[in-house]
Parts: sequence; C-alpha cells; structure tokens
Amino acid sequence: MKRIVFMGTPDFAVPVLQKIVENNYEVVLVVTQPDRPKGRKKIITPSPVKEEALKHGIEVFQPEKLKNDYQAVIDAKPDLIVTAAYGQILPKAVLDIAPFGAINVHASLLPELRGGAPIHYSIIQGKKKTGVTIMYMVEKLDAGDILTQVEVEIEEKDHVGTLHDKLASAGSDLLIETLPDLFANRLTPKKQNEELATFASNIKREQEKIDWNKPAAEIYNQIRGLHPWPVAFTTYEGKVMKIWWGEEISKTDLTRPAGEIIAKDSESFTVQCGAQTTIKVKEIQPAGKKRMTVRDYLQASQDRIQIGVILGE
Repeated sequence: MKRIVFMGTPDFAVPVLQKIVENNYEVVLVVTQPDRPKGRKKIITPSPVKEEALKHGIEVFQPEKLKNDYQAVIDAKPDLIVTAAYGQILPKAVLDIAPFGAINVHASLLPELRGGAPIHYSIIQGKKKTGVTIMYMVEKLDAGDILTQVEVEIEEKDHVGTLHDKLASAGSDLLIETLPDLFANRLTPKKQNEELATFASNIKREQEKIDWNKPAAEIYNQIRGLHPWPVAFTTYEGKVMKIWWGEEISKTDLTRPAGEIIAKDSESFTVQCGAQTTIKVKEIQPAGKKRMTVRDYLQASQDRIQIGVILGE
C-alpha cells in the first residue's frame, strides 16, 4: 500500500483528507499549521485538518516553518505527498522526498488564479466557471505541470462560502479519480502556459472597501466574492458598516451621487452606483453591532437609515 503524507490546514482541505482515508490509502502523517489564537478571546485552536487527522488517529506534525523543520516528513518515508491549502511553500528537499512526487489540489483552473485566494477572485472577477486542478508542485507558486482538472459552474447566487464547498467536494473527488492513474504511471503531465497565468494573492483590506462609483454588477460580485469572509464594507456617516449581502437591481434614470441612499423599504435600502445602476443592500453589520438583516435593523428604528446619506464618505 502506498504511503501518503498529507499537508493541509483550513476547511477546504478536510474533505480531501477524508476522501483519502475513506478510500483506504495509508496516510502516515498529516502536516498542518501550528495551533493559532482564534476569535475575540484569542483561544488557541487547532486547524480543521488537525482535528480531522486526530479523529482517525493519524500522527500530526506542525512545524512553524517547514523549510527549516521537515525531518518528520523524511522519517515518514512517503510514496506521495498530497497538499491542499497548506499555507506554506514546500522546499525542494521536501518536494524530492517521495518517489511519486508532491501534488497539490488547487481551487482554480490553472494557469488562471494562482495563489492563496482563487475562490474569492473567481467571483470578484465575475467568472461563470472555475474548477479544481491537481498538479505537481514545484518551487514556483502553483506553476507545476497539470495532471487533471475539473470545471465547476459559478451560479449567480454563489458566494465564497457556497463555492468553497463545491470546490472542496469536487477536489476531493478528482483526487480519488487521479490517484490510481498516478500510481500506475498512466498520466501525461501537461505544462502550464505561462502567458495565460493570472494571480489571486491574499485579499488586502483595501480590496474589501466598496467603491460605489463602480457599476452595480461589479459591486455585487465584490460583495459575494467577500462573503462570508472577510466581508465587504463601506462607511455610514463616518463609521464602518459591513455589507454582508445585497442584490444588483437595474439601470436607473436618476443621476444621484455614487453611494447615495436613494430609497428604502421594510427589508432593504437602495444605493446609487456607477453607470446609472443601483444595488439593494439586504444584510449589514453596523459599527459595534452584530450581523443582521436590514429588516431587523429598520424594525428598531426607521430613522437608522436616512435617504440622502452618501455611503463611503
């Protein structure tokens, strides 16, 4: 039986590890990020992958920096290394350990969207499809030869949470389909076209702020491309207001300033966007408060949202 070392950290990697175990492959070691403080109380919390590994009695290794501390991987004598959203670059010494190499389950159709936030960018950029790629790992970011790919449709109501779950499921299935052919040397790796490479670096704070001058379609994609993490935001009378959900509406004849609240009803308020378009905001998190629907927010006091206020100023 082939010996596998699995490397992963967040929720995306859990179904991949589960499928490997369910299909009776021998996972001899799981490598994941060290336990980190989490939440407002900064409670030291293990990664989702560590929790899954411990359920199956698999040994867990948590180096602060794998490039300086990988003897445990050598000692595990893996035939194959499988990674999925591990969060650290693998040094060449680790890439060369296993006879069948090191492969990665990446949440995009490479060479598009290399990097740490491909799910976010696929929605922010308004793509209609994305997918999962399984490829060999090299010392360059997500640039290794492709083994297999599968496409996944992005639906109009999808957000990062729903698409994350679709891709995690598709990735785990694709890996299990790929492993037998990999071990039997039946696959022909395909080089990536560097001219088509795009990148999805980790989301920065400035990317979370809504620019109301953009058309509503772009703002809608931004909102769902940051939902449920890290969440788009604007300001209302100088205080941060997170925008958890909204709906692109339509063209309007109004020529109001971008960001102005132009209407409200019992469940939402409408904001003027660029290109004479509008968006309905339906779920928010005002400064110092929890996430809530606009309906709940307005029920406390209709005066909390004033028509004519310009968001983002």
